[in-house]
Parts: sequence; C-alpha cells; structure tokens
Amino acid sequence: MKFSDFNFESNLQEGLDSMGFNTPTPIQQQAIPIILSKRDLIGCAQTGTGKTAAFLLPILNKLAKNPTDNTNTLIIVPTRELALQIDQALQGFSYFTSVSSLAIYGGSDGSSFEREKRALSEGANIIIATPGRLMAHLNMGYVKLDKLEHLILDEADRMLDMGFVDDILKISNYLPKVRQTLMFSATMPPKIRTLANSLLVNPEQISISISKPAAGVIQGAYLVYDTQKNNLIKSLLEGKDLSSVIIFVSTKIKVKELERDLQKAGLKAKAIHSDLDQPEREEVLRNFRSKKLQILVATDILSRGIDIEDIGLVINYDVPGDAEDYIHRIGRTARAAATGVALTFINEYDQQKFLQIETLLESEVKKLPLPESLGIGPVYSPEIKNKRPFVKKKNNFSKDRRPARR
Repeated sequence: MKFSDFNFESNLQEGLDSMGFNTPTPIQQQAIPIILSKRDLIGCAQTGTGKTAAFLLPILNKLAKNPTDNTNTLIIVPTRELALQIDQALQGFSYFTSVSSLAIYGGSDGSSFEREKRALSEGANIIIATPGRLMAHLNMGYVKLDKLEHLILDEADRMLDMGFVDDILKISNYLPKVRQTLMFSATMPPKIRTLANSLLVNPEQISISISKPAAGVIQGAYLVYDTQKNNLIKSLLEGKDLSSVIIFVSTKIKVKELERDLQKAGLKAKAIHSDLDQPEREEVLRNFRSKKLQILVATDILSRGIDIEDIGLVINYDVPGDAEDYIHRIGRTARAAATGVALTFINEYDQQKFLQIETLLESEVKKLPLPESLGIGPVYSPEIKNKRPFVKKKNNFSKDRRPARR
C-alpha cells in the first residue's frame, strides 16, 4: 500500500512526496480510513509506530479540501516536548496547504501567551496544547472552540499518570458535543477505558504492537547497588566512540547529581528536567539532535513524545515503575529499522519490578557481569520480596504544640 492510495488532496500529497513518505505504517493503514470515515477511534500503539501521521494526515486532508478560518481541531498532549514535536510534523505535512497551527504549552514568556491568546480567540486551524496551559486560557473566557470538529488525545495514559484527567474532562465541557474524538494511548489500563467511555461515541479500536520492543534493540541488565551506578555508567561511556546516549533517571535530584558526575569525568552530558525554563530545554534538545551533545540525562518525561533519530544507547538508571514504560524508554533506540542497545540497572529493591518487565516481554533479559573494579552487586532473586527499609518520619512539631482535639 502507498500513501497515494488514500487519494489525499493534491497539495497534501505534494507535501508527503517532498518529505519522502511513500509507504504507510500499520497504524496509518488502519487508522486513516477510520478517521476519514468520521468515526471515533481508540488507537493503542507504542512509540515509533507512526501514530502522529496517522491522526494528522486525515485531519489535514479535510482542511485542505474545506479551508476554514476557525479552530477545527484540538490536540491535547501531556508535555511541551510532544506539543512541539507534533507541531513540527504538522508544519512539514501541511507545507503546501493553507492550514494554520500553534503549539500552546507552559513555561513560555508573556509574548508567547499573547500569541496563544490571539490564536485561541481569532482562530488557528489546529491547536496542540498541554492541559494546564489550555485551562489557563479557558478560564479567561476568550477561547472560541464552538466550531471545533475534532478532539485528539495523544499519550492519554501518560496524561492520566500525570494527573490531568480532571483538566481533560473540564476541557471537553467547552467543546461541541457533536465532534469526532480520537484517543491514542501506548497502554490501555481500565482507567483509560473509563475516560474513553465518557468522551467517545461507539469508537472503533485498533491495537498495534504494544508491549513489544523493536526487533533491533539489544537488551541487557546489570545487578548493581545504587552506590555503584554512577561509576558503572562512567565505565560504560568513558573512552567509547558512542553515538547519542539517553540516560533515564527516576528523580530530578538524581538527574542533577548524575549530570555533575559525568561532567566532572569529562563527558559531554547535559540534563533536562522541569527546573529548566523552556528556552534552556529547547537548547539542550537542539544540541543533542545536532550531535553537539553526546549524552542526555533525563527524567521519564522524555521516554515518550520526542522523536530523535540515531540513538545508539539507552540506559535505565532505575527500573521503570511500570512494565509498559520500559518499552517506551528503550523505544528511543533502534528506530526506523536501525539497531541499538538498551541497558537497565537493577538494584536489590527493584528486582520484582524487573521480573514484571520480563514477564511482559515473555523473555529473560540477559544479566551482564559488573566490571571487576566495581566489586560484587546484589544477587538476582526476584522471587524474594525486597523492600526498602522503613524509616519512621519525625513529627514537625513537639507535643506541647500539637493542636488540641475538638
């Protein structure tokens, strides 16, 4: 099958031809006809399957066929990185059309807010927005979405994990009741089904290769104590001629500590986390994409929603809290039929979580020996419940300052 088989408008097809888009991916083959038929849709697909084009292209085709000055489509996403990524893809696909778009997200300056206000009040054809930022505009009363025809929720499971479900439901109340709603999610837990039931009407459902890593990913794991992790990373990276490396770390504090440690070792590493303002984050990502920066240390916010090619190595500094998240983290490498390596550090407390990952994979991930200089790591015994020691928290007030019972 070719993209030309969809019979897109000529100016949209011209954009696809100029970008070298010839053969649709499986999710594009299945989703595009459903969206063109105006049915609601639940699409379950992992990172890297082409779902962005799957929902953008049919919407762009409709707008190319019937141009409008109104806001026609709202795409809600969990992070500013994903908003920017979708907007960039949109600009490429729509290059030869008259479709207008704008990404709306937090962390930008006052001039950006005014530009967003104009787009939301005067009309941009497609708005890509994070929930919190959009709610800030909606609360001010000038947003015009009465002509909206399409609502798209991308990375819906991540939005629920980040606590955006209430905002999403509030946003839906501002939209026309009669609309086409599309939901894309990497996983489909019960809470996603509940949200879908409240927003979608008799949706079609498709599922593409969830819970399976790309074939080109070479996986391995190290049994390692937390105190050994930084030295292990340095031993893996120092003196090596590696292409781009992403290290996923569970907390912002650990991200900052690892960044400092790697920089002291002379490695070209930078961190990205929520304490950076938007221009700083964009500069780090720009340098990483252009290969000026070799190592990116990031919180899990980057495990989805950012498309960077040619990543040779992904390191899970901590075992992901959800087995499905493991798939998305290691999905940053081996993109577009390439090969890559994904390594995970397993401490004595996270072994059961990793066993859940192996159960999901339906295969065992090879455990690699630590370098001799690091000593011996923990024994892999996931059948034994390893829990972190309980530390009783101290009261923040003394007995004589406790409030009296009433």
